Amino acid sequence: MSAEFELTRHITIGQYLPTNSLVHRLDPRFKLGAFAILLMAIAVCDTYVGNLFALLVCLYLFHLSRIPIHYGLSGIKPAIPFIIILGVLQLLFYGEIASGGAVYFEYGMIKITSESIRLVIVSAMRFIEVIFLSSVLTLSTSTTELTHGMERLLGPLEKVKFPVHAFSLIITIAIRFVPTFAMEMEKMMKAQASRGADFGTGEWWRIVKRTKDMFPIIIPLFNVALSRAEDLILAMEARCYTPGAVRTAYTHYHAKPRDYAALLASIVMSAVMLWIPV
Repeated sequence: MSAEFELTRHITIGQYLPTNSLVHRLDPRFKLGAFAILLMAIAVCDTYVGNLFALLVCLYLFHLSRIPIHYGLSGIKPAIPFIIILGVLQLLFYGEIASGGAVYFEYGMIKITSESIRLVIVSAMRFIEVIFLSSVLTLSTSTTELTHGMERLLGPLEKVKFPVHAFSLIITIAIRFVPTFAMEMEKMMKAQASRGADFGTGEWWRIVKRTKDMFPIIIPLFNVALSRAEDLILAMEARCYTPGAVRTAYTHYHAKPRDYAALLASIVMSAVMLWIPV
């Protein structure tokens, strides 16, 4: 079977890889806070060197988490078509909106400038860095830790009647369903290919054709998603889950010096990322 059908190999977000590394042993509250700081810095950073530094930080986090680098890099493959489409649109039409920069090509609404080229490169790097950070977070944090950590971190919002527990549970379920849907899509693609459907035979740059090839599995995938959601609801009801009920915490987290050090390191790396002027 062609590697085009092995979707679960290239979906790193939402999976958990227990390696008992230093990153795995961090307090999930501090881990979520540190990753949130890095994500905000990446979203603000608009320099080449700053994003290159962020990319190196992400690769180092893979090494620190004892997660194979090639496994982390495989998570970029599903996002390549979106990065290409976004880059083409920014390259052709951003120059008409942005001011400043040298103009390299202009024809009607299409205007390619040095600013549009910079935006394409920086946006692609940001996209990759966000995928890397999200992958490291979910690969090094179990579902239970994600839910508890997010709930504790957002705890103060309960004073303004924000449904912290429900929000944390929804976000965690959404993240963990990503590899599940990838597995279901992989099964459907193999089943369709065994019946003569044209999957995985076109070149990777023929994005329109490859998108049309995916149409026959969209409706079955929605049916599977609804079925999975119904199974999850029944499982939660069987365990007497009541939305909005007051709950006590079975797991209590106690911060250690390494947790404060990780948070401080994320702040320092974010400051360096934003301080680099080029």
